[in-house]
Amino acid sequence: MGETIRLYYGLFKLRIGFAIMLCALAGIAITPGAALSVGQITALALAVLLASAAAGAFNQYAERDLDVRMRRTRARPFVTGRLRAGPRWLVGLATLLLVAVLLAVATTNLHAALYTFLGAFVYGVVYTLWLKRRTWLNIVIGGLAGSFAVLAGAAAVDPQIAPAPLVLAVVLFLWTPPHFWSLALAYRDDYAAAGVPMLPVVVGGRRAARVIFAHTVSLVLLSLLPFAYGAGWLYLAGAVTGGAWFVWTSYQLTRSPDRVHAIRNFHASLGQLGLLLAASLLAPIGI
Repeated sequence: MGETIRLYYGLFKLRIGFAIMLCALAGIAITPGAALSVGQITALALAVLLASAAAGAFNQYAERDLDVRMRRTRARPFVTGRLRAGPRWLVGLATLLLVAVLLAVATTNLHAALYTFLGAFVYGVVYTLWLKRRTWLNIVIGGLAGSFAVLAGAAAVDPQIAPAPLVLAVVLFLWTPPHFWSLALAYRDDYAAAGVPMLPVVVGGRRAARVIFAHTVSLVLLSLLPFAYGAGWLYLAGAVTGGAWFVWTSYQLTRSPDRVHAIRNFHASLGQLGLLLAASLLAPIGI
């Protein structure tokens, strides 16, 4: 039983899914307007999680030929044969996404449902099918997936997106590339062997580290802006603390663009995001 749970937890990329769900909740929390009911919040959170799960599983389905060439991913179930790829998976995942969108529109509004769909579509189709194998810009545009989750939460409160959640959505857009490029730098040989043009493969580790640092500084500075729109001092404290940590490890990566510092920066990016989302969720307290 435990092994089956771990299998499907990894297949649906639920660790990423829960982070995407928190992005939607942060969008709700940071948006001024009439409070949603507990049922509406729960339903939208579940809708975003299900949409993300459908996109995550489709990513593994579509990339099984790449995953077999990478040490980090060759144990995934479609590669090992523990799960057999076939049309039924495509129907099932499309149905899961449809359920997520219908749940969002039934409990909130059409705008929130549209953003929920677009987040899954960008990751599953735009990033996975259209861009990943073709251009180093793959993860730059793919970063919109997290941004749409924030917008889904904000639109559930008010379809006219307020400045604070809009800024947070842009921060998420800027956050994804340095986060993923750090991982790609650590596993650069894997991506090169699979023929995936991630930035560290295309331009080398040292140039990639400088780009990561520039992205990190930009997103951290921008992440302070919601404070000017009433996000509160708790939000500012979280943004400053997490941002300073991420900038510091990104700077260290420019000095030593090796695997150890790349993994350290990857973890710092997760810590920064966690603090930023926690601070956003506390924003309604008004401190």
